[in-house]
Amino acid sequence: MPSKDEMLTPDDRDFVTALASGLEVILAFDQQSPRMTLSEVAAKTGMNRARARRFLLTLHALGYVRKQHRSFELAPKALQLGYAFLSSNGYRTVIQQHLEAITETTGESSSMGVLDGDEVTYVARSAAPHRLMSISLSIGTRLPAAYTSMGRVLLSQLTPEEQDAFLARVTLMRHTEHSLTDKSALRDSLKAVREQGYCVLDQELDSGLRSLAIPAFDAHGELIGAINVSTNAARISIATLTDEFLPMLHDKAAQIATQVN
Repeated sequence: MPSKDEMLTPDDRDFVTALASGLEVILAFDQQSPRMTLSEVAAKTGMNRARARRFLLTLHALGYVRKQHRSFELAPKALQLGYAFLSSNGYRTVIQQHLEAITETTGESSSMGVLDGDEVTYVARSAAPHRLMSISLSIGTRLPAAYTSMGRVLLSQLTPEEQDAFLARVTLMRHTEHSLTDKSALRDSLKAVREQGYCVLDQELDSGLRSLAIPAFDAHGELIGAINVSTNAARISIATLTDEFLPMLHDKAAQIATQVN
């Protein structure tokens, strides 16, 4: 049996290919592709039509997918998969209370994210009334780690070997004129974030979006994610983020560390 720190590979005898493929089909449905035909699912997952059809029909029989004429979409039961994660992490209620307190004080949105592969997944969020990005952010939203303040914070906490692997495989894209596209510059940024303990990201993912993030740890010193404040660059200066919002985030992180075991 592999140790708890070892990851199975697809050619391992304990790796269940059918389970992996079924999850791949579920994850193929997203904001850009909420409803797809059999051919579209097959193309997106790289499966042949017969294989994709079997998985879709099985998921349909289990209630995770519903069929509308020639198209398929996720059924409400699929929410149980995400709810299982949220309900098994008892810290979410504590985190949510602190995020809401940040929003109440600053008038800005606040979130918590975790690193999942090369992306940040939002696991808790307190949204301000004003919209900051061209896309809607909510629990479950995934964004490229390299271009979010929470992502940079979480990447900075990786071991040197893990950072090297990330930088070797990631493709850097120019989302705005401010986006970092040089891997050496990104490595330097991660080093600076690790040393200073926070990250300010200024309009690298979306024009006008400026954010501040710091790591969040539990009572045992284990990293549980990153918390942030997201603002509009025209409304909130970088000085305000570092002079006024940063001490507040540190205070909330300190409280989280005493409340999450």
